[in-house]
Amino acid sequence: MESVRACSDWHVQVVSRRLVRASDTSIKPHVVTVSNLDRIARVIQISMFCVYAKPPAGDFDAVVATFEAGLPSFLNHFFPLAGRIANTSSGISEIHCSNQGAELVVGEAKCVALASLDYAAMGAALQKIQVPYGEDVALSVQVVSFACGGFTVAWRTNHVVADGCALSSLVTAWSAFAPSGTGTLPAALRPNHDRSAVFRPRTPPSYDASLREAFMPLDARRQVNALTADESSVLRFYRIDARDVARLRDAASRGGERATRVEAVSAYLWKALAGVVAAAGDSSCRMGWWVNGRRRLASPELRRATRNYFGNVIAFAGAEASVEEVLRKPPPDVGAMVREAIRAPAYDEHLQELADWVEAHGTERHILSASIGMGSPTLIVTAFTSFRVDTDFGLGHAVMAVPTTVRTARLCSGFVQIQERLGGDGSWIVSAFVWPQLAAALEADEPRVFRPLMAEQLGLLVAHPLQVSRSRL
Repeated sequence: MESVRACSDWHVQVVSRRLVRASDTSIKPHVVTVSNLDRIARVIQISMFCVYAKPPAGDFDAVVATFEAGLPSFLNHFFPLAGRIANTSSGISEIHCSNQGAELVVGEAKCVALASLDYAAMGAALQKIQVPYGEDVALSVQVVSFACGGFTVAWRTNHVVADGCALSSLVTAWSAFAPSGTGTLPAALRPNHDRSAVFRPRTPPSYDASLREAFMPLDARRQVNALTADESSVLRFYRIDARDVARLRDAASRGGERATRVEAVSAYLWKALAGVVAAAGDSSCRMGWWVNGRRRLASPELRRATRNYFGNVIAFAGAEASVEEVLRKPPPDVGAMVREAIRAPAYDEHLQELADWVEAHGTERHILSASIGMGSPTLIVTAFTSFRVDTDFGLGHAVMAVPTTVRTARLCSGFVQIQERLGGDGSWIVSAFVWPQLAAALEADEPRVFRPLMAEQLGLLVAHPLQVSRSRL
């Protein structure tokens, strides 16, 4: 392996790029108008990026053959992903489902081993591995081989098509579909693409006045310049061991109220943020969370309508506090602040109000005010821990599966995405796009919670225990 570890100027060569159409010719062409909740998510490219070590059986040719053989019938279940995203004359996006074809990109990185990549600072590698694709493409599946025998799979789509929960369900559905060889998908994993039954705007629209402050027009004149945005943050990948998550939960819990894992880690992050903000001379800071609304709905009808729903059902929850308050309060009290912020909205009504608010503002594009970077510093957390991602499509589980986003607006807030590490050991992988001061504080804190992600911890230098092919290709 040493002979392929060092490669100073490696790149991915695209071997083939073709369109894959759904095989069911009986599906009639149609148009899907995105929902108002989709429009909140905006037209930005997202992906689920999966890293696979060298499988004990099979090779990269078998990986490519699996996708070539399975994608046509798989797309019968995800037909909109074989379509194209288009803007109407009114400025509202649509998905034209005429089976134009999803992309299948095959690439190779000849001189680099997966174990040689710097996983703690993965941004540069991600830009090389993930190949650019058209903004109108609804799905680009990109598989890339490496000199060590390992490979990556990037499931790339657009946020206006799916949120993180839906994207994760796509990967899980493929892992159930591909090894079966039957061309069928279990009923429990079949997606629901019906946007007409989920939070349609009311007539007339009705929403709380607070939403006027939560979003602002996406106007370049109200954003920082590109150099400030790019230079104000660093991208880091961390791991949080299960024992550290448990320790933070114990610290953030009191009496009969036990903090969740996300609440506990968020409380820790809030205190770290308050420390660096105070050192910079500011007096307050904000935390925010993108919340998967499916799990927060109370109405049985809405829960049924969003079961396996392939679209966006997300809402933002946030809170601001003085740095003095956050630093003074013990972890259980900060954990309670987190819990109150996340649980406070009545999500049935809140999501409906979001749909109404978008309707009332016509085609004007808006963005979350807290993410622009004006006012007190804001750290936004997205947790992928409430649902598991199955990545084994016949050659073993991925050693890493993380969501990635192509940032298009000039944003100056911090973003942290938490993904459960595959394998069920309770540890987490965290991608953090944060200020250098906050990254330094997290990496210097003792006892250490956020540890730089290393190839060895992903099992890339030794056989990975999950790499047992569960079925034939």
